[in-house]
Amino acid sequence: MKIEILGTGCAKCKKLYENTLEALKLSGKQAEVTKVEDIKEIVAYGVMSTPAIVVDGVVKVSGKVVSSEEIKAML
Repeated sequence: MKIEILGTGCAKCKKLYENTLEALKLSGKQAEVTKVEDIKEIVAYGVMSTPAIVVDGVVKVSGKVVSSEEIKAML
């Protein structure tokens, strides 16, 4: 599984990254988690507001920070 956190490095983006790592820990699942801060890559996903979370190439949430429990449910 590949998870990407889209955002320019703001506090909300960092929080979403932390929540994602926590969700993986809670679920016991393994995934490659990367941060994408390049605007061109973010726009390529069709995301107009960050932060966003992408799981295996599919945008799951955009424009808000979701809890680790919500992310765990997406995995």
